[in-house]
Amino acid sequence: QGGALPPEEELKATVLQLRETVLQQKETIGSQREAIRELTGKLSRCEGADGKSAWKNEVGKGKDTMGDLPRDPAQVIDQLSRTMQTLKDRLESLEHQLRANVSYAALPNDLREMLQRRLGDLERQLLSKVAELEDEKSLLHNETSAHRQKTETALNALLERVSELEKGNSAFKSPDEFKVSLPLRTNYLYGKIKKTLPELYAFTVCLWLRSSASPGIGTPFSYAVPGQANEIVLIEWGNNPIELLINDKVAQLPLFISDGKWHHICITWTTRDGMWEAFQDGEKLGTGENLAPWHPIKPGGVLILGQEQDTVGGRFDATQAFVGEMSQFNIWDRVLKAEDIMNIANCSINMPGNIIPWVDNNVDVFGGATKWPVETCEERLLDL
Repeated sequence: QGGALPPEEELKATVLQLRETVLQQKETIGSQREAIRELTGKLSRCEGADGKSAWKNEVGKGKDTMGDLPRDPAQVIDQLSRTMQTLKDRLESLEHQLRANVSYAALPNDLREMLQRRLGDLERQLLSKVAELEDEKSLLHNETSAHRQKTETALNALLERVSELEKGNSAFKSPDEFKVSLPLRTNYLYGKIKKTLPELYAFTVCLWLRSSASPGIGTPFSYAVPGQANEIVLIEWGNNPIELLINDKVAQLPLFISDGKWHHICITWTTRDGMWEAFQDGEKLGTGENLAPWHPIKPGGVLILGQEQDTVGGRFDATQAFVGEMSQFNIWDRVLKAEDIMNIANCSINMPGNIIPWVDNNVDVFGGATKWPVETCEERLLDL
C-alpha cells in the first residue's frame, strides 16, 4: 500500500544487491591479481638486470609507486599474497553468511511477520465489513416490518370502511348473524376473539365452518397461553386426520369436513379422565379418553381464528392456516348434552356460549380477513 513493494519483492531486491556486491569484490580481486602478475614480471626483469640497480632504475625514478611497501621483492610478493587471501576469505565468509541468512533465518522470519501483519489487517477489514452488512440487514428488516405494518393498518381501515358502507351501519342486522372470511392461505390473515378464557375443567366448542382448502383444512382455531402454545388446538394439516390438541396432547377426530360445504362441528372435553366427544352436523362420530386427564385449561391466553400459534398471539405458519369461512363460534364451560348439540346443528335453538359468545363486537379481523352478514342455516340449505 502507498507504493511500497510487497515483502517478497523487497527480499528479492536485497539478494540481488548482495550478489552484485560479491561480483564487484570478485572483479576487484581479479584486478589485484593482474597487478600482482605485473609486479612479478617487473621483479623478474629487475633480478635479471643485477637486482637493486635495475630496481632503482625501473621503480626508483620519480615517486615511489608502491607507497610504503617493503623494497624487498620477496616481502612484496608475500604481503600481496596475504592481502589477496584475506580478501578471498572475506568474500567466502560474506557468501556463506548471505546463504545462511537468506536460506534459514531472514527470509522465513521476516516473511512470517509480514504475512501475519497482512492477515491481521485483512481480518480486521473483514470483521468491519461483516458488521456493516449486519447493520444494513437489521435496518432493512426494520424498514420492511414498519412498511408491512403500515400497509396492513391501511388495508384494515379500508376493509372496515367498505364493510360499514355495505352494511349501511356499524352493526349487523343481528349481532350474531355474520361470518368471518379467510380467503387466502397466508400467515397474516386471521380473526381474534377479544375475550379470553377463565380456568376450565370442562368445555364445549361449537362452530359452523366451510373449508375451501385442500389437502387439509388447516387450523380453524387455536388457544395459547404463556408457556404452552398448544393449550387447545383444532387442526387438520396436509393429509393427516383432524386432531384435537389439549396441553400438547393429541387425539384424532373422525370428522370429514373438507368438501367445501357448511358443516356444524362440536367438540366436548372434561379433565375427568380426559374424556372427549366429536360431533358433526349434530351426530356424534367419535369419543375417547385420556386426553390430557386432570389438566385444567389455563386462563388468560389468546384465542385465534384461522391460524396455529407457535407463540402466544403470533408466529403463524401459512401451511397450517385455515382457508374458508366460519361462523357461530361459541364456547361453554361445561359438556353440552347431545340433544342440545343436535338442536343447535338443526337451527332449532339459538344457544350462545356462556364463556365465549359469537357477537360482532367480540371478534376482530386482521390482514385481509373480513366479516360479512350471513344466516348460516339459510346458506347451509343452499349447499344441500
